[in-house]
Amino acid sequence: MVAARIRLAGGNMRPQEIATPLTRAAIFMVATVASDRTNEIRSLLGEVSGLTKAVGFRYPEDQLSCVIGIGSLLWDQLSPNERPAHLHPFIPVNGATHHAPSTPGDLFFHIRSQELGLCFELARLIKDRLPTGSEIVDEVQGFKYLDQRDLLGFVDGTENPDQSEAAEVAIIREEEPDFIGGSYVIVQKYLHDLKAWEALTTEDQERAVGRRKLENIELDDTIKPVNSHVALNNIRDTNDEELAIYRLNMPFGSLQDQSYGTYFIGYAKDVRITEQMLNNMFLGDPPGNHDRLLDFSTALTGTLFFCPSMQLLELLSDA
Repeated sequence: MVAARIRLAGGNMRPQEIATPLTRAAIFMVATVASDRTNEIRSLLGEVSGLTKAVGFRYPEDQLSCVIGIGSLLWDQLSPNERPAHLHPFIPVNGATHHAPSTPGDLFFHIRSQELGLCFELARLIKDRLPTGSEIVDEVQGFKYLDQRDLLGFVDGTENPDQSEAAEVAIIREEEPDFIGGSYVIVQKYLHDLKAWEALTTEDQERAVGRRKLENIELDDTIKPVNSHVALNNIRDTNDEELAIYRLNMPFGSLQDQSYGTYFIGYAKDVRITEQMLNNMFLGDPPGNHDRLLDFSTALTGTLFFCPSMQLLELLSDA
């Protein structure tokens, strides 16, 4: 089986390009596929690396890359006897006030570059190779906004692990020996009510986020509300050690539709950390104490994928 072959290969599994710095542009693409197209999906999985090289080799300075994630249902078709321990459909979170929905998704493509045109060309080539019966159910073009701020005006990703620590929180090692080099990723598309948000004073916005807007300094615990975004995303283990994920969020927007938002994307070696963050946000900690940002940001999608190592991705394409 696939995992048995990975075991024979030893522990030196090369991750996909996950633990790398944020780029200026990205395309996030989620697709569903027909259940009888498994062989064509295997072929696509084997092609993406070559397509990425073909598009990006002329512009190496623009750092084109593509991470592939596989959803729970499709994984069972590709490798029915071996699966990552925590891969399952995204679990919806139904709070008293706000809701994080679970939406369809079999394949996820996280395409990144310093140049949006390269992202688009690679996304186009991948889309053209999806088998009959497949559907792009979500496509978002993300961009870097000012000094890495979201459209709410706050710097996003301040507490992200730095590059020396990103792989430590995002990439599986001894935790799952059969899936070394892999990573779980949860993605959600949030729409912001900017008119309501901008009606708040700067001080009220800062209390909702838990940071100073201009200086990007976290509020002192004595004044930081317990329902602030920062407070509810502080997850700790039984030893009071902070547990982290690796976020590569990006803003997106449409002037014509007047839709503005943040595409949340969180990689983790243990997806239960991300799930706990979402529970805190939507259910509250304590219950009922939901994330104040959710009063201005609505989650439209929610999907969970597993991103196998390069070697396992190759084995899945050949199986």
